Amino acid sequence: MLVALAKITIPLTLISFACGLTIAIVTAIARLSGVKILRLIFGAYVWIFRGTPLLVQLFIVFYGLPAVGVTLETWTAAVIAFSLNVGAYASESVRASILSVPRGQWEAAMSLGMTQAQILRRIIAPQAVRISLPPLSNTFIGLVKDTSLAASITMVDMFMVAQRIAARTFEPLLLYVLAALIYLAVCTALTWLQAKLEKSVSRYV
Repeated sequence: MLVALAKITIPLTLISFACGLTIAIVTAIARLSGVKILRLIFGAYVWIFRGTPLLVQLFIVFYGLPAVGVTLETWTAAVIAFSLNVGAYASESVRASILSVPRGQWEAAMSLGMTQAQILRRIIAPQAVRISLPPLSNTFIGLVKDTSLAASITMVDMFMVAQRIAARTFEPLLLYVLAALIYLAVCTALTWLQAKLEKSVSRYV
């Protein structure tokens, strides 16, 4: 189970979160832009993925797409589904963080002759990162637990290993409690790291 945690669960979480965060930043900027068609497209994306269960999204990507000629490996399907789901949720955190920066700072920076790209990079982004850190950390911790759903599309992650051992030893309670304790230990460590990171980022505030 620990081998599966190290080889499958943790890499799946890291890759999916990195891809999802990239999607979230692009989505947040698009929804804040003045281009109406971009706001509509990315708004629809957020609406769909926030309004449907993650398990259903996994099944559509892995079991549904082959019906239209798109067959994906288990790993690829899991990364796509998790990334799109994380991107939809995290985009709202990123967008809210950008909007929380006072409008006066935009105006002051523009009065100094900065372009919008410079304002976003030098003024807004550093503050938005600090503000968005707690909700994004929670999203990451939630993703660690959500990766257990990958077992439903035959990915041999830690939870799938626990299921196989339980089927062989006829001790489901012991194995599932052990799996829960491993997830709890990982999430506790991540929560501790989150607190340290927040304290480090906020020390000059």
